[in-house]
Amino acid sequence: MNSTHLASTPTTTIPEIEEFDQIRERLLSHLDGIVPRFEIELHVPKIRRIQELKVAQNAIILGHNYQVPEIFHGIADITGDSLALAREAARAETERIVFCGVHFMAETAKILNPEKRVLLSNLEAGCSLAESITAEDVRQLKAQYPGVPVVNYVNTSAAVKAESDYCCTSSNALQVVEAIDSDRILFLPDEYLTRNTQALTKKELIPWPGRCMVHEVFQASTLEAHRQQFPGIEILAHPECSPEVVAEADFTGSTSAMIDRVADSSADRVMLVTECGMSDNIRNRFPEKEFTTPCTVCPHMKRIDLDNIIEALEKDQYPIEVNPEIAQRARLALERMLEIG
Repeated sequence: MNSTHLASTPTTTIPEIEEFDQIRERLLSHLDGIVPRFEIELHVPKIRRIQELKVAQNAIILGHNYQVPEIFHGIADITGDSLALAREAARAETERIVFCGVHFMAETAKILNPEKRVLLSNLEAGCSLAESITAEDVRQLKAQYPGVPVVNYVNTSAAVKAESDYCCTSSNALQVVEAIDSDRILFLPDEYLTRNTQALTKKELIPWPGRCMVHEVFQASTLEAHRQQFPGIEILAHPECSPEVVAEADFTGSTSAMIDRVADSSADRVMLVTECGMSDNIRNRFPEKEFTTPCTVCPHMKRIDLDNIIEALEKDQYPIEVNPEIAQRARLALERMLEIG
């Protein structure tokens, strides 16, 4: 896939600056009953300031599904999971991309659209899974398994992606695996995503012992207890959860797939077994449903807030830079993923 194809549907629209009452009304429509009204009032002038800065700086804001509600509903121009946001980053035609997510996501945006200025408002917004593996680890595995293709989850650094043949996300992991002409694949670094994908394919997936600090804490016994407490509940689990949790769930998929499932589900009560902020972000979209949340917070996602986004835009600070040689190799793995789906 070449860059022309990636940019065939550009993301260019920056919403107009709203009046304070418009912002307040919009936030209340999404967040009333979820965020206290006095907090909403505190958010309104900050959101207005960010809108002004977006126009002045020709910036677009991408927000992951795990962001806090005032970012998800208040300022993000586009929201989604890692795959959706990678696609949008590749299509963006604004001068700046402000990424409301974690470091590896902002790196991915920079790799896919290198001529743009990508800002991450807090450089400490990292990822426990990305930190579980290094480029040297991958090189050693490749020496141990010569000729075996390498698939790396996008929750990795640019240097790790550069050592890969393909990337994948939780949305398309199986699709990527099945598209590769090999019966053995190094599938890194999430141990649980590997085991859950292994259950769906006849190919041998060679794992790495990496885990997400959010999803590894969920227990199948917790899901069982909720079923007993709430008969008829539908449980949706992220594939970074353990196979035991996935086996107990009614559905497994990425955050975007979970949202689609909630929309299609006839259940009156649903449980999202993932970062707990996501339930708040979609709760008012489905007012007819009760959400049960076994709450586990990603501290890295929560390092992004309205105040540091304002500061980043005002000072044009914390741009993401990737070594050009590493970026070129990592881009190949990412583009192969996007070609597959």
